[in-house]
Amino acid sequence: MKTLGIGRQIAISNVLFATDFSPHSDAALPYARAIAHQYGATLFGAHVLSADDYVYLSPEVWPTQFDQEKETREKVITRLEDQLHGIPHQALSGTGNVSSVLQRLVIEHDIDLIVVGSHGRTGARKLLMGSVAETIFRQARCPVLTVGPRVMDQKKTVAELNHILFATDFGEQASTAASYAISLAREHQARLSLLHVLERTHPGAKSPEPAVDSLFQLLRELVPLDTELISHPEYFIQFGLATERILQFSCAHEVDLIVMGVHPHDVVSAVTHLAHTTAQEIVARANCPVLTVHD
Repeated sequence: MKTLGIGRQIAISNVLFATDFSPHSDAALPYARAIAHQYGATLFGAHVLSADDYVYLSPEVWPTQFDQEKETREKVITRLEDQLHGIPHQALSGTGNVSSVLQRLVIEHDIDLIVVGSHGRTGARKLLMGSVAETIFRQARCPVLTVGPRVMDQKKTVAELNHILFATDFGEQASTAASYAISLAREHQARLSLLHVLERTHPGAKSPEPAVDSLFQLLRELVPLDTELISHPEYFIQFGLATERILQFSCAHEVDLIVMGVHPHDVVSAVTHLAHTTAQEIVARANCPVLTVHD
């Protein structure tokens, strides 16, 4: 993904909604539709059929299996067409490893944003939109909006983004992620809050005032002075564990979307608190969707 300058307006022309037709995927659909509508983007709906069905089949039954797959594809396309009606869209279906197929579709259709639902489970046994969702936002070539299980509990049929939180550790992804937070706040006429969590090495330790002042200044520098938003951005510095503070803030301030910069692939920095393990936990526990942005 190409690096954006601080505050640069982003363009979202193509949105990919990845679904397994589960309730968790259905919970992500309103957000995919809302963002595609707001940006005037084409919404691509994609469902991937598993290639595992062919592994243990003898060659003589392949024709029958192919016919069944064709019928399944037709049903998938019809279902996607029903879900995406009323907005410029294209229904897609593929067969194979889910994350690999989706990565191919991202390249083929020049996708700017992926929207996916996740059940948020951890452990060895994970459903399609659990482990796959994690793989997607680790490896995707574009930002990924993940709708976790607690969002599904709210049963929203219409997605409203009235308050956006940008949580940052000032890593190399900060300026790119900030551009997405600012652009989404502008497009949806939403409030924008910027939060940095400072983790203390000792309980009760105090940070010098000048250090805190400099952090506030860094937050302010992420939002250009000429940015046109519905209200002035709000800036917050908090102390504690990043995951807990971000989740507490999002609940206390009724945040509708959390935006975070994350390191690409599986790289985890020893100095950042917005590594993928943090992002995964926030996705699993947040009451709102989480947009993860690579540099």
